[in-house]
Amino acid sequence: MKKYLMPALLGLTIILAGCGNDSASNETNVKEFVSQLSASNIVESASINDKDLIVQDGGEEDIYNLPEDEFFISVAPYLTYTHPCEFHSLTGCQGELVNEEMDVKITDEQGKVHFDETVTTLENGFMDFWLPRDKQYTIEISYQNKHAEYAFSTFEGDSTCLTDLQLK
Repeated sequence: MKKYLMPALLGLTIILAGCGNDSASNETNVKEFVSQLSASNIVESASINDKDLIVQDGGEEDIYNLPEDEFFISVAPYLTYTHPCEFHSLTGCQGELVNEEMDVKITDEQGKVHFDETVTTLENGFMDFWLPRDKQYTIEISYQNKHAEYAFSTFEGDSTCLTDLQLK
């Protein structure tokens, strides 16, 4: 079943991305595809850098351009263990805190709040966000009376995987 699911999903994504010339529609489809791949095992490997989603399955590699005005960031806060990471592996990175509710606030350098909600971490212990590119941000996370604050940015070449947020 799995070997048929991935080609169907890729085919649907390619068909949808090819419909019309509306770049906003294509960007939405890539973002939906990233969401489908996050913490899943429907492909052998999927990773995301500052510009592209790279999917490998059955010996084939497909590269999808990310939206020009949005940056993908995946965050895995931790209590006791983490791993070094620069570019997030949607299918390989594993965080410590799985399916846990956390309060998350993301603010840019001008003080504009881009996100302020309670989020449940995925099965891989990460939380995924799409933010405007070319900005400096601070993320604040609260979980069971513990807190982490971390500065990051969304410029060309910046990391898409944040694993240095120890909750204390």
